[in-house]
Amino acid sequence: MKHAYVYYRIDPVQAGLAAVRINTLLETMSPHCSQLPRRLSRCDDATTWMEIYEDIADFAAFVAALNSAVQMIGCAAFTQDERHLECFFLG
Repeated sequence: MKHAYVYYRIDPVQAGLAAVRINTLLETMSPHCSQLPRRLSRCDDATTWMEIYEDIADFAAFVAALNSAVQMIGCAAFTQDERHLECFFLG
């Protein structure tokens, strides 16, 4: 199984909007994971956020669904720069 980690910076003025939309995104993406997705903030920089998606069976389908959901939910409205997706697996 693969795990996805998405990190990005948010506009701190829009943190409330960001939280609502990312929580919606996590709910939307939960069927693609065996564990509930999570949102974290960086310890030393509260404007850097990370989404964690674990135990993804079909990573290509996950990425397509994630890209679609990010567009549909409007996640670019509060991010600074781009979202970065990393894929890891237990080795």
